[in-house]
Amino acid sequence: MASERPVSTSRRPSFASAAALTYGTNLLIAFLSLLNVLIVSRTLGPVGRGDVVFLTAIAWLVSHLATFGIQEANANLGGAQPRLRPALATNSIIFACLFGLLAAVALTLLISVFPAVGGESQLGLRTLTFASLPFLILSVYLRFLVQADYGFHATNIAWLITPVANVSVNGLLAVLGVLSVATAVATWIAGQVLGTALLVWYVSNKLAGFGRPDLSLARWTAWFGVKAHAGRVMLLGNYRLDQWILGAVSGSRELGLYSVAVAWAEALWQLPTALSAVQRPDVVRAKTRDAARQAATAFRAATIFTLVLAAFFIAAAPILCVWFFGESFRGSIDDLRVLVLGAFGVVAVKQLGSVLTGQGKPTLTSLAIGISFVVTVLLDIALIPSFGGLGAAIASSVAYTVGGIAVAVIFGRTLGGGMGALVPRPSDVRQLWRGLRALLKRGRKTPVTDLESAEELTS
Repeated sequence: MASERPVSTSRRPSFASAAALTYGTNLLIAFLSLLNVLIVSRTLGPVGRGDVVFLTAIAWLVSHLATFGIQEANANLGGAQPRLRPALATNSIIFACLFGLLAAVALTLLISVFPAVGGESQLGLRTLTFASLPFLILSVYLRFLVQADYGFHATNIAWLITPVANVSVNGLLAVLGVLSVATAVATWIAGQVLGTALLVWYVSNKLAGFGRPDLSLARWTAWFGVKAHAGRVMLLGNYRLDQWILGAVSGSRELGLYSVAVAWAEALWQLPTALSAVQRPDVVRAKTRDAARQAATAFRAATIFTLVLAAFFIAAAPILCVWFFGESFRGSIDDLRVLVLGAFGVVAVKQLGSVLTGQGKPTLTSLAIGISFVVTVLLDIALIPSFGGLGAAIASSVAYTVGGIAVAVIFGRTLGGGMGALVPRPSDVRQLWRGLRALLKRGRKTPVTDLESAEELTS
């Protein structure tokens, strides 16, 4: 459909600079989030911290489950067919309101039937949290749409708003002695709403604007999204199912030790997360052979970088677990070292899975993630009762590795190039080092051509 004004088309940024910016943003968010945890925990204590986490975790998890994969269709259609962006943007608002309302109603009914699901949270705060669901869902939809036009600066700023608000507002309220569960939850929600408002402004003023809704486009979007969403749901299960089983079977102490190891191990996942987001717009626009070649180049670079970081984490595990968190967390050292080994599977699932989805094959991505999910469930049940947190770490690492192998095989057979194209080479190390040095010297590189964008780190 035609929009009321010309559809904007951003100039493509350097792949390396966009990846470095997004990766750096993720690391900054992780740091600010840790700082906020310290502020809230030291001020409100374990019970208050638990109340805050309970409500924000519900909002985060339910909002992601309720997206139904619409964002994946936004990324593909918004990148390949810019003329559809106005309708996609308006449809996103309608989907977000609909799914957010349904999720809020479902949660309310669930808690009325099973009050324990609501924990010890207050009705007023639950209502405020449930009311934020449409904003959280819309934020996911618009982030993918904006990134389809290479708007990484806007999405990175939107990501940062919530952790910056948490640290600044909660820190000030803590100093004044008025920080409470209610203010901490309200601050988190306000940050999310402000981030969504920024994306709405960007779409309206810098992207394509909001056009008339398109029912036929909405049906296609929903169908594509559902196929991609199955994998997303199972991926969330891979990340959090082990902690739920561990807490239920082995108790809070084992879960506390394991959660520290998970927090550090997840730092290794920030790079593939950033790279998958940055390469997605190029992948959507590229022909199959070019997409496979670009993805393989980025994957080899990420694997080399992850290998270096993994070696550091394994060696520094005693410092990371004991020095930062105290002697009582010494039991998390082995958990962290085992979890780190699964990072390579995470790199494959995130990067190669994103490429398959970007090339219009979300079901294959879901298949690979489903294999990993089945392994997670079976090994968690088999190992956690006997080995506690270490069993959960083994299960997760094996499951991530199996999932990574599965997605690599599917990627090679579907897009071409074979498994050999994914194996790092000695020349990749030298080229990656030269590329990183050049990036640091330039700070920011001028826009590049189609063929260069996905290979800049290794050229």
